[in-house]
Amino acid sequence: MTKYMFAYHGGGMPETEEEGKKAMAAWGSWMEGLGDKLVEGGNPVGMSSTLTDGGLKDGGGANPLSGWSIVEAGSVEEAAELGKGCPILEGGKGTIEIAPIMEM
Repeated sequence: MTKYMFAYHGGGMPETEEEGKKAMAAWGSWMEGLGDKLVEGGNPVGMSSTLTDGGLKDGGGANPLSGWSIVEAGSVEEAAELGKGCPILEGGKGTIEIAPIMEM
């Protein structure tokens, strides 16, 4: 089995406490449904910055990271199946970038 990083892009902050609770419940339910395939639940992240040889730039680029998780799957296709129920995908709010974690 390979570990895959889910890098979340997009989404948004809930506008009310009620929306926040609903979002957290949706994420919790989805993660619980992953069972032992979920290696690390991860976290949301704040606004990112980009470091280049020209210096540090605010804003995180064209599609900034909004969070991450790590799952275990037999293939990238299986990892994609695990990601299909993720709340960030609802209504086209965001995307999941899936990348295998290489053992060194």
